[in-house]
Amino acid sequence: MSTTSDAPLAGRRALVTGGSRGIGAATVRRLAADGAAVAFTYQSSPDAAQDLVDELEATGAKVAAIKADSADALAVAAAVDEAVERLGGLDILVNNAGVAQGAPIESFPLEDFDRMLDINVKAVFAAIQRAVPHLGAGGRIITIGSVNADRVPTVGFSVYALTKAAVAGLTRGLVRELGPRGITINTIQPGPVATDMNPDTGDFADELRPLIATGQYGQPRDIASAVAYLAHPESGFITGVTWNIDGGFVI
Repeated sequence: MSTTSDAPLAGRRALVTGGSRGIGAATVRRLAADGAAVAFTYQSSPDAAQDLVDELEATGAKVAAIKADSADALAVAAAVDEAVERLGGLDILVNNAGVAQGAPIESFPLEDFDRMLDINVKAVFAAIQRAVPHLGAGGRIITIGSVNADRVPTVGFSVYALTKAAVAGLTRGLVRELGPRGITINTIQPGPVATDMNPDTGDFADELRPLIATGQYGQPRDIASAVAYLAHPESGFITGVTWNIDGGFVI
């Protein structure tokens, strides 16, 4: 692990929702490497969660895995409480957990609509609501949205776009409420990023790749780097931002 002199997040406590895989796991690794104590939630991948804990504890990091279903707002709120207890407080909240499902509007099941709103929107609200009382001056809230809030180049992702536009709006709406408390709140909107749920190979990837200005998918570490910057002390004058990390996808 880094020493205090080169660890910009030394002494800080962070919670990352949906942190066992993909962008979430990359974010947990980066925040821990920058000196933070990190808790993360997981739901359906206990082995991956334990592997991540073991990996980071071997480096000397303080890491805690918390099982919580992001479709259950009460479970999300309880996870915030548990993170505060296990870390001794909270300084950084990263709302990363999310799901994506596509279907034409005529056939999109209402139960799937409700589930996507529960995980992608309601869980974000619940986590912020529970975390705010613990975030003092210098607190950071960072939500992982999607460039699909601004651009949907394929059929069937209207509901997903709706959920990601909603959290960007929530971020902007909370800026003036949280600013006087010294808490910043921002949204990162990834473009196509190579994860288990969104591989950079196959027909869908071949359809999207020509729309990316750089011509290639991003990697989870690209998003984690942006999260880390917004979490750092030097970002204290950045709030209310919707930051596209997308290789030029929305240009």
